[in-house]
Amino acid sequence: MLVSLEIRDMVLIEHLTLGFRPGLNVLTGETGAGKSILLDCLGFVLGWRTRAGLVREGAATGEVTAVFDLPAGHGARAILREAGLPEGAELILRRQMTADGRRTAWVNDRRAGAEVLRALSGTLVELHGQHDDRGLMDARGHRALLDAFAEAGADLAAVRAAWETVAAARAAEDAARARLAAARAEEDFLRHAVAELEKLAPEAGEEADLDTRRRQMQAGARISADLARAVQALGPEGAEGLMRDAGRWLDGAVDTAGALLEAPMAALERAVIELAEAHQGVEEALEQLAFDPHELERIEERLFAIRALARKHAVLPDDLAALAADLSERLHALDAGAGELERLSAETAAAVAAHDALCAQLSARRAEAAARLDAAMAQELAPLKMERAVFQTVIETATPGPEGADQVSFRVATNPGAPAGALNRIASGGELSRFLLALKVCLARSTEALVMIFDEIDRGVGGATADAVGRRLARLAEGAQVLVVTHSPQVAARGAHHWRVEKAVTDGVTRSRVVGLDAPARETEIARMLAGESVTDAARAAARALIAG
Repeated sequence: MLVSLEIRDMVLIEHLTLGFRPGLNVLTGETGAGKSILLDCLGFVLGWRTRAGLVREGAATGEVTAVFDLPAGHGARAILREAGLPEGAELILRRQMTADGRRTAWVNDRRAGAEVLRALSGTLVELHGQHDDRGLMDARGHRALLDAFAEAGADLAAVRAAWETVAAARAAEDAARARLAAARAEEDFLRHAVAELEKLAPEAGEEADLDTRRRQMQAGARISADLARAVQALGPEGAEGLMRDAGRWLDGAVDTAGALLEAPMAALERAVIELAEAHQGVEEALEQLAFDPHELERIEERLFAIRALARKHAVLPDDLAALAADLSERLHALDAGAGELERLSAETAAAVAAHDALCAQLSARRAEAAARLDAAMAQELAPLKMERAVFQTVIETATPGPEGADQVSFRVATNPGAPAGALNRIASGGELSRFLLALKVCLARSTEALVMIFDEIDRGVGGATADAVGRRLARLAEGAQVLVVTHSPQVAARGAHHWRVEKAVTDGVTRSRVVGLDAPARETEIARMLAGESVTDAARAAARALIAG
């Protein structure tokens, strides 16, 4: 609900604050008094396209502030969250314009762009008038309006969910087809590479291990000859034999030399022991470094094969095992691809069939609702003196999608036998106003959360027809908020709240103001609308009769 509208320095308004209430709010006044200024200012703060030069002459900046009541679950809350703007029980829109045309907007005291204002306005306000190209006259929204009238929310949600399943199935099928095509393009390479890798069967870390073993064998080959000569030099044929000979010679001389040979012989004995240990150690080293030349050849062949294959595939040797697994998986996908693609195609076909069935169910619901809407419109048009006009809800087959397989448009024929056409192309100004009002009354349930504004929708009608317009506006305002700019006393008489827009010249400056009317002032205003400037007793009596209804 629109709670208040505050305007500063816009066109002819210096400062004005209006507090609106639920029900039918009526604004009346002489032509040129400034009623259109109010709508211009409201459209400005809502981000709608407005005319230039709205700032009051002599003012540097004009400003409009609109306050809306925002109950829990209102559609505007999702837009606020998406834009990162604060939420509250009220939504405060404020927009300024400088004299040179620069515009700045705030939403709940946070800076915001015009696109956010326009998105919010779609959940807040619906404007209807003879030249309205939004809302009911926009054929792109007719399907949604019919769905709301049909209360098809559950069916529509099921169709949307089914469409998501179709989209996911098609995406999976397309991805599988692309993978299969890519795999087939490299089938020869895959089969050769997988066979080559499987034959070699490289393992992670194997290249480093083979290189270490190869280096050890090569090193052993270089020093084994020296070790063999050392073993021979230390053994019985070398130093060990000479030392043992020396020991025997000293044993033969010990009886003569006596104590003189005790120390040398002890040292010789120790040397023989150390020499034996050295001989044994060198022999063990020689044994450990001994290798089979054929084994070295096999290691080198495998090492070179692994490195060559790694260079061929431009990977590290340790990555060959992972590459083999990946290529094997791709080859397996190729071999199994036809079957997988067939399975996915079947899933897509089943998803499409399920979506088509739900679309058919939704189409049936729409067709039934269209017949009811056409009948309801016929009932509404008759009191509006358009009993010969025909309203048609046309449903045509469309490409299946998330909203079903129907294209919906509202068409009218104002004369019997005349072809039906779009609302804004067939109906005249007065007829269009009445068509829009009748349609709005029939579709009222679909826009309960919106503030509905009717800009001189009663133009061109009078008498009983104007009374019928007023009664329908009052009915539409039950449990909702409707703002009506009108010149019709019959419509004004149905208002729950009444404001008069006035224009006055003070000190050579023209200003517009809006005055809230109590019961006596309201009677006077409706009498003026009936009689003109000279309000007679008869006009007052007629005004009282209209208000009494």
